[in-house]
Amino acid sequence: MMAPNSSIVALMIPVLLISFMRAASAANFYQDFDVTWEMAAPKSSTMENFSLYPLTKHQVRVFSRRTNTFFGKIDMQLKLVPGNSAGTVTAYYLSSQGPTHDEIDFEFLGNLSGDPYILHTNVFSQGKGNREQQFYLWFDPTADFHTYSILWNPQRIIFSVDGTPIREFKNSESVGVSYPKNQAMRIYSSLWNADDWATRGGLVKTDWSQAPFTAAYRNFNAQACVWSSGSSSCNSNPTSNSSNSWLNEEMDVTSQERLKWVQKNYMIYNYCADSKRFPQGYPPECALNTTS
Repeated sequence: MMAPNSSIVALMIPVLLISFMRAASAANFYQDFDVTWEMAAPKSSTMENFSLYPLTKHQVRVFSRRTNTFFGKIDMQLKLVPGNSAGTVTAYYLSSQGPTHDEIDFEFLGNLSGDPYILHTNVFSQGKGNREQQFYLWFDPTADFHTYSILWNPQRIIFSVDGTPIREFKNSESVGVSYPKNQAMRIYSSLWNADDWATRGGLVKTDWSQAPFTAAYRNFNAQACVWSSGSSSCNSNPTSNSSNSWLNEEMDVTSQERLKWVQKNYMIYNYCADSKRFPQGYPPECALNTTS
C-alpha cells in the first residue's frame, strides 16, 4: 500500500514521463513493480539513439505489478497529463496474457488544451472486447489527484471515480456471454502515443513540442486474491472473512442513483446504444447491464 509523500519515483524518456509518489523508498517500488519500455520503432540497447521528436509511433509500457490478481478491489490516484495532451493515452488496467486474454480498462484520451479528457472504459473476456463506454469527467483531472477504482468479483465489475460508480458490467453467463473469471490478471499502467486514433479519431496529432508529457500516480491500494502456483489466497468461503467482503459486494440504492446520474449527464458513448454498430440487435449482455 502506498501513501502520499514528497518522495517521487520518476521514470522518464525524452517524450513521455510518469512519476509515482509514495512514502516508501524507490527500491521498494522496484520490488513491487516491473518497469519496462516497449517501443514500436526499432529498439536500441540504449536510450541515446531515441529521437526527441519522433514521427513514428512509440508505445511505452511504464510499469506492471508483479503479483497476479484473481478478483480484487483496486484503487489508484492519478493526475493526468496537463495542457495539450492530444494524441496521448494514459492507461490503467488489469490484463491477462495471450490471444484469449481478459482485460478491464481505464483509458484516458488526451485532448487539446481547454477541451475535456475522454475516459474510455472497456471489458475483454476470452479475447473479445468491443464493450466500450466513454465519459467526460465532472472535474479537471489534470489539476489534482483523483481516485480511479476497479471492483472485480465473480458477479460484477464496477468502475468508480472518487467513489462514484460510473459503469457496472454484470456477469451475463446466463445469456451466453463470457465473463472474466477464469484467468488471473496483472495490474498495468502506461503512457503512450496513440495519435492514430485517440483524439477525434486520429485527426489531431501529438504535438511533440509539448513534451515531456507527465502523468503522476500515488496511493495505490489493492484488496485482492493473489494467484500463485494455481491457487488463490482467498478463503473459499469469503463471507467468513470480512476482509474479503468485496467478493460479494454490489451497489446499494444510493450507488445505483449515482451511477444513473453519471450515465445521464456525462456518458458520451455506450456500445449498448449504438444501433448503427449493431443493426441486427444489441449484444445480449446489454439487457442485463442497464441502469434503467
